[in-house]
Amino acid sequence: MDRRKALKNMGLALGYTVATPTLISIVQSCKEETVFEWTPDFFTKDQGIVLTKLVDIILPKTDTPSASETQVHLFIDRFADQVMKVDQQNFLKMTMGRFIEKALKDSGKENAADLTAEDLEPVLASALKVSKDDQANNFKAIKQYNEAIAEGKEPLLDDGVARFGFADKLRGLTIFGYKSSEYVGEEVLAYLPVPGQYIGCGDLQEFTGGKAWSL
Repeated sequence: MDRRKALKNMGLALGYTVATPTLISIVQSCKEETVFEWTPDFFTKDQGIVLTKLVDIILPKTDTPSASETQVHLFIDRFADQVMKVDQQNFLKMTMGRFIEKALKDSGKENAADLTAEDLEPVLASALKVSKDDQANNFKAIKQYNEAIAEGKEPLLDDGVARFGFADKLRGLTIFGYKSSEYVGEEVLAYLPVPGQYIGCGDLQEFTGGKAWSL
């Protein structure tokens, strides 16, 4: 499988129909832009600051780069701006707003830009720490909410469900963006740009040293 097809399939797994050239251009533009020059296209400046901290909570720096070091926050911002449909964009903005409101309330701070990783981490952990039954109920509530919005109604969505919706989507997009980055694809995962001999059954440890394939 080539890189274009792999990226497209990753988008489909998240529920998006992604035009492959668009996705490739997003990944390429993120790689070429330095962090200090970044001005969000979709999020506000303060939301961009929060986003940067959140992706690093999800994928912190260890023996591999953190999410922000591979510019995942830029990727998510441009993915939201260029790939998501309007209803998806609106839902992302709404749920992120609910998430930030909770972090501000718990921390006693007034400005989102002042929130630290220590302020954000417990809110993220709480949003994602749900049972399988609660997770299923949350997805059902989100589906019903979006259907009602599509019908022109003004439904209500529980704050906890909204925070779950944001945290779950952010986690998926963070992993998606991280795996899509050139550094992770070529340096962290097993990378073979020109496939050689096909071996139908073999040991991953023997072939790649235990690494998953990047494509």
